[in-house]
Amino acid sequence: MADGPLVGIVLVSHSGPVAEAVAALATGLAGGGNTAPVAAAGGTADGGLGTSAELISAAASRVDGGAGVAVLADLGSAVLTVKTLIAEGDELPDGTRLVDAPFVEGAVAAVVSAAAGADLASVEAAATEAYTYRKV
Repeated sequence: MADGPLVGIVLVSHSGPVAEAVAALATGLAGGGNTAPVAAAGGTADGGLGTSAELISAAASRVDGGAGVAVLADLGSAVLTVKTLIAEGDELPDGTRLVDAPFVEGAVAAVVSAAAGADLASVEAAATEAYTYRKV
């Protein structure tokens, strides 16, 4: 593990339980408690399906340690919400980046690489590379 701050990871899903489950999976596969900061931002504030700019902003603030924040999103409007927050410029920590990666495999790759002390560009590259993972 690196000596300095680690890249934070935010997982944005239309479903709170899905975001929490992917966060738990990625954290578990990366070594459990000794991992990069990960936060789930799923669903709406009242527990419904959808996305919440407020939940995403709060999650990014929680995981921001100064090394940047990688955000992975599941579907269209989650991506659009994150893009809007980044464009607004003051809703997310400096160094927040939307990562184009498959949600589950990308999350695991991002958390594993961040936990190893990779910088934001390397975390993004690891997550993006997950598009090439073959299952058969």
